Amino acid sequence: MAAKLLHFDVGDYVVYPKHGVGRVIELQKQEIAGMQLELYVLRFEKEKMTLRVPTNKAESVGMRKLSSDKTMREAMETLKGKPKVKRTMWSRRAQEYEAKINSGDLVSIAEVVRDLFRADDQPEQSYSERQIFEGACSRLARELAAMEQIDEPAAQEKILEILRAAAAIYNKDKVPA
Repeated sequence: MAAKLLHFDVGDYVVYPKHGVGRVIELQKQEIAGMQLELYVLRFEKEKMTLRVPTNKAESVGMRKLSSDKTMREAMETLKGKPKVKRTMWSRRAQEYEAKINSGDLVSIAEVVRDLFRADDQPEQSYSERQIFEGACSRLARELAAMEQIDEPAAQEKILEILRAAAAIYNKDKVPA
C-alpha cells in the first residue's frame, strides 16, 4: 500500500485522526519555502476549522476515507459488548483513551465510548470522564452521520440507544447499593 498514494476529490468526506470527519473543499497549489506543494484543504464544520494537508503527507498523518460498512458494523458491535473497567489510575486510563480517540480507528473509538458510557441508573462520571466520553461519542457519531447521510444528533441518538440496551443487559445482575 505504500506505493499507492491516497487520493481524495473535492467534496469527499475524510477522517483526519486528530480532528475527526472533515470534507475536502479544495485542492490548492502553493509555494512554501521555495517548494511547490499540492494541498488538500479540509473543512471541519463542527470545529469551524480549516486545515491544509500536503497531498504527499496525507497517508503518513493517517488521513483516510470514511470507514467501510464492515468497519462501522464492527464498531457498532463493539458498543454492544460488556464495558471493560480497568482499575488503573485515571490519568493513565485517560491517556490510553485519548490515544485511542486520536488514532482515528473507529473500533478503538467505539471501545472508549462503550467503556465510558454511564446509564441513568449508574454512578455519575467525573468531569474529565464525561469530556472524553463526549469527545469519543461525537467523533463516532460524525463518521456514522457522514456514512448514513443523517445529521450528527440522529447518529448520536442511534449510538446511545445501542449503549442503553447493552447497559440494561450488563447492569441487571448488579444490585444497587
